[in-house]
Amino acid sequence: MDKRWSVTFVAWIVAVIATAGSLFFSEVMLLPPCVLCWYQRIAMYPLVVIFLVGLFSADGSAKNYAAPLALIGWGIAFYHNLLYYKLIPEHMSPCAQGISCTTKQIEWLGFITIPSLSLAAFTLTLALLLTLFRMPSHE
Repeated sequence: MDKRWSVTFVAWIVAVIATAGSLFFSEVMLLPPCVLCWYQRIAMYPLVVIFLVGLFSADGSAKNYAAPLALIGWGIAFYHNLLYYKLIPEHMSPCAQGISCTTKQIEWLGFITIPSLSLAAFTLTLALLLTLFRMPSHE
């Protein structure tokens, strides 16, 4: 089996789990997303389609379309975690209306939060994309 296909498949699984998780939090658990969560969703949701198309594309170009979204999503997730853990002041938050970007909605094991889950998903996605970029095209 092609290694590029396998890495793309894992990236697709990460995007599907992240998308399903965010929808579970908002639609099943009824936890309203903050503004930064919406921006992260805007970056993550298309990755499901991009990686799925990449699984059936022989040219391996999906990584070129996924990388900018993953980088933007990672940056927003990183900023969100800085706000959430009070490493930067809350007045620097774009969450002026609706739920605050620092509201603790879940905290599993004392440290797993929605912002940290998002950062983990985008970090893993970027690591997989970096792997794809480093693979020779003939592999």
